[in-house]
Amino acid sequence: MVTATDFVKIPSGSFQLGTNDNYGFATDLEGPVTDIIVPSFLISRTTITNYEFQTFVNATGYRTESERIGWSFVFHLQASDYVKRNAKVVMQEPWWLAVDGADWRHPTGPDSDVVTDNQLENPVVQVSRNDALAFCKWNKVRLPTEAEWEVAAKGGTDNKVLPWGSSFFLDGKPTCNTFQGDFPMNDDGQDGFAGLAPAKWYKPNDYGLYQVIGNVWEWCLNPSKIPLSQFQKYSTQYFQSRYAKPLDGNFATRGGSFLCHKSYCHRYRIAARNSNHSATAANNLGFRCVKDI
Repeated sequence: MVTATDFVKIPSGSFQLGTNDNYGFATDLEGPVTDIIVPSFLISRTTITNYEFQTFVNATGYRTESERIGWSFVFHLQASDYVKRNAKVVMQEPWWLAVDGADWRHPTGPDSDVVTDNQLENPVVQVSRNDALAFCKWNKVRLPTEAEWEVAAKGGTDNKVLPWGSSFFLDGKPTCNTFQGDFPMNDDGQDGFAGLAPAKWYKPNDYGLYQVIGNVWEWCLNPSKIPLSQFQKYSTQYFQSRYAKPLDGNFATRGGSFLCHKSYCHRYRIAARNSNHSATAANNLGFRCVKDI
């Protein structure tokens, strides 16, 4: 199970959600800036790793949705030539492949393996929101609301772009794992990785949280259709009572991933919002957990 030492305490207080800047997409409803009171909570320092998810699976026999349906989405640069020959291209976004045999154990296709490829310290990916909820239920934890995620990601600052300011470099070193180069054809790996990085990498924010920006998108508890400007109307208990269970629909994801690039995705920012269908899995989708105090 995820142990107490894996969590950090986020203090209660009055915070501001969202942004009035026009960095993102109008349909994401990132603004206007909204004042909200958030009670104290605990949040995991990292996204859940393959090792932690493996522990859950070994204890319960759980099978993810990708395993049950037999396929999932893989970004084309992470797929081997063998996988590419047998995959279907997603026509709307041809850099995504529908790959038979892709799942959390085999994140880039049947010829990959998180154990033999020494990826147990990487974030677990290829998990749907429903899979994340199953892990949370077993561990007696839950997914964060968007408000909790954003407050924790800021690390006690007022920053709305990145926890350390507005630059993707700090003292000449990269601060997160995103896509550098010519998207979607060449990630030159200037940040050290042309793909996933270990969950505990780069400098953490001032609360001690690793990689809130980049690496993997993180599932949240609430639906994406609720504007941030409305969050002051709802308590955490409200979200838990309605949404802490498998549901059909689009739910919020936060933080961006190793595939975010300025030419395509403007959502690798603290205040940025994104969403995905609750049954969707891909090799850039993961999650972290919270505990109530």
